Order: sequence, then C-alpha cells, then structure tokens
Amino acid sequence: MTKPVNEREIVLEVLLEVTENGQFSHIILRDVLSKYQYLDKRERAFITRVTEGTLEHMIEIDYILDQFSKVKVKKMKPVIRGILRSAVYQLKYMDSVPDRAVCSEAVKLAQRKGFYGLKGYVNGVLRSVARGLDDIQYPKEKMKELSVRYSCPEWILELWSRTYATDVIEAMLEDFQKVKPLTVRCCLNRTTPEILKEELEAEGVRADRHPYLPYALCISGYDHLESLEAFRSGMFTVQDVSSMLVSEIADPPAGAQVIDVCAAPGGKALHMAEKLLLADEAQLKNGKSGPEENTGVRPGYVEARDLTESKTDLIRENIERSGLPNISAVCRDASIPDESAKETADIVIADLPCSGLGVIGKKPDLKYRVSPEGIDSLIGLQRRILNCARDYVKPGGALIYSTCTVNPGENSENVYWFLEENPEFSLDDITDRLCPELRESVTEKGCLQLLPGIHMSDGFFIARLVRGGNKTV
Repeated sequence: MTKPVNEREIVLEVLLEVTENGQFSHIILRDVLSKYQYLDKRERAFITRVTEGTLEHMIEIDYILDQFSKVKVKKMKPVIRGILRSAVYQLKYMDSVPDRAVCSEAVKLAQRKGFYGLKGYVNGVLRSVARGLDDIQYPKEKMKELSVRYSCPEWILELWSRTYATDVIEAMLEDFQKVKPLTVRCCLNRTTPEILKEELEAEGVRADRHPYLPYALCISGYDHLESLEAFRSGMFTVQDVSSMLVSEIADPPAGAQVIDVCAAPGGKALHMAEKLLLADEAQLKNGKSGPEENTGVRPGYVEARDLTESKTDLIRENIERSGLPNISAVCRDASIPDESAKETADIVIADLPCSGLGVIGKKPDLKYRVSPEGIDSLIGLQRRILNCARDYVKPGGALIYSTCTVNPGENSENVYWFLEENPEFSLDDITDRLCPELRESVTEKGCLQLLPGIHMSDGFFIARLVRGGNKTV
C-alpha cells in the first residue's frame, strides 16, 4: 500500500525551495514540520536530518557526484539534482539506511516526478557512488580540502585565514557539523532553573545546565517544542547562550530605559525586560518607594524596534507569551535617525544585521548565500545604524553592539571605526560581567569574540561602549 505522504518527497520539496527558489531552510523546514505534525517522531526526524544534512554537506556531495556522473551537477535538471544530492547524503552519512533502499527510493521518486527516462541514470550514478565512496580523493591543498570536506565556500575560509589559525578554522568547521542540543533560557519571572529542569524531565526531555549561565539549559530528546507544556506556558524561550550574554554585559540597573534597535524576534529585548523587572522588584523589596526615587525616571522599560510590521508582530507575539509588562514593540527603520529618542536611553542594544557566519551550524544554507560584496554592503549598513543608535544613548549610558558572525570586518573593525568617529564613547571593561570560563576571551577590554568549537556557543561578537558623562549604567 502506498503511503499518503513520502518523507523523501517532502525532503526534495524543501531542498528545491531552498536551492532553486532562494527560501531560507530553517523557515521552510519549520513550516513543513508544522504542516506534517501528524507524522510520527521517526518520520519527522528523517525529514529534518536529510534536509539539513544535504544542505550542510552540499559542496562535498556535489564534489562526489561530479566524480561519478558524466553530467556535472550544475548541468543537471533541478529535480534530479535534488534527488541525487539527498541520496548521496544518505549513502555517506546514514548507516541506518541500506544502500539498496537509498537507490531504490531515489529511482521511485524520479519516476513519481515524471522522469521515467532517467531512472536508469539515477540508479547507475548512485550505485557507482555507493561502491566508490571509500575511495574518494579530496584536494591536496589545505583550504581546498577543508572547503570540500566541510562544505564551506573557499572564499570564506580565505577570509577567516587572515585572522584565525588553520586549526581554529577547522575547529569551527567541525563544530558547525556537530549535532548539538537546543539551548534555552529559563524565564526567571515565571519559574526557576531547578523547577524548569524538573518539568522538562517529567515530559521526557533531557535538560542539562549550561556552564556559562545558571539559567541556561541544553535540551534534547523532544519531538517538537509546541508539544511541551513547559514551552506553551512560557517557562522558557529558545535562545543561544551567546545571545543571553548581551543582557549580562548590558547588566541593566533598576529603572533603566532601554532601546533595542533591531530586536526581532525579541530574545534579547525580552531578556532585558525580565532583568529590569527583577531589578525593579528587588529595589522595592529593599524598602525603596520605587525605581523613580533613585533614577528620576519611570520603572525600567524596553522599547523593541524593528524594520517591518511582520517583524514587530513577531516580537509582540513573544511579548504576549512572556507575560512581561515592561516592554513594547515599535516598527521603525534603525538606519533612519529618530530625533525624538535622542539621549533618552540608558542602554541601547544594537544587535545588527550581519553575514551570520557564526551560526552556519543552525542555518546551513546561509554559507551559500553570503558574498564578499554582500558583507561589504552589510558593513555599510551596520555603520549607518550605529551612527543613529549612538544619539539615543544618554551621557553616562551604554551602547551594546553585537553580531552573530566571526568576521572582524563586521565586529572589531566596526568598533575601532566607531570609536574614532565618536571620541565621546569608550570601551568599557566587561571582564567581571562574564563567567570565569570566558574572561580570557575578552579582547580590547570591552570586546568578546566567541568562536564555535572554541567556546560552547554560536559564533558571536559583543562590545560594550559607554558614553562620557555621569554614569547611569
């Protein structure tokens, strides 16, 4: 009996959307898994693994196919290319699937898609690959070899080689391809890490403490998040520990006014709002009449901004789920000056659009989208936004600049440029705001560069810049 839904056909549809239509893999895959929630855990896991794995290893897969097919990958019909790519991934990386089954299912899928005349070609190529996988010869030159073996465009490796040693680059590449648990942040306004851990384990989820922060947990063994009561009730939110460190380094005091200029989907802004709420409550418990008494401003508040209504709607959804009363979402272009916000914020969070080269492990298709020209354009955008964001910082306040990349041009070089253009700002020492494991990674006193494979986090950059004047934070 034919199954109503074929997992390999779903994989093919997702791959075509990403590689031919330019869709983002994490968004398409999320939507597909939501659509097919009725599939069992094993089937959903197969779809996820083959889709992500094929994209993650695509340069290597194409290299292998080009050695066994007379028709080079770039000349193949898109559907056949997608079928062969996903099949080679299964042959090389999934021992649980017999080679015969991989070849047979690929042939059936080609026929189902109307390519009856190519079934012999598909079968022949895949059987040749299956027989010859162990004899594949990789390039001799080191960067070319790393490019193929870890499926990372060579120009990215050359870019990194200007800053990082080869062993560091290889450690990052290895880390991108590791299967890791999901990092989540316990919402301290609703529960404690101890209670959350118990709740998750009661739902059959493995939950381990992250060594960098006491409220960060690494979870695994679940089907999908929406099935977890702890998630639905807002006890935790998905956030990498590197992103959590932004609020740790910001360290907002009671009553602080915060603007997050590029906030979607809202993780950092919500974290800041939670910290402010707890700080304000602590001040009240200590016998103060309220934050206004010491700060001269209303209780701590976060304004979370982003470019489009769709993004601000997403922030609003997350605000509603969080139950936090001291945060709102506003639609505003961060690259256009806002005179009404001038010198109104104690803390400005500028987590800016970037190349994303630090999160390739979570968004494998990203490395195929980015380009040198695109990075240059992003650096220009980052500097335009920083030129606007600086004006919102009160004298004595702080600007927290962050990106999810490991490219110095978007990170430390932007900081040096900013300090030269704005001498009223200076780097603030962040060492004491970090756990002992990260203090040696602080550079230039106020900058932290996290590297996958070196640190237990995404690739991420954070700098704390303070504006001269009477200190407010």
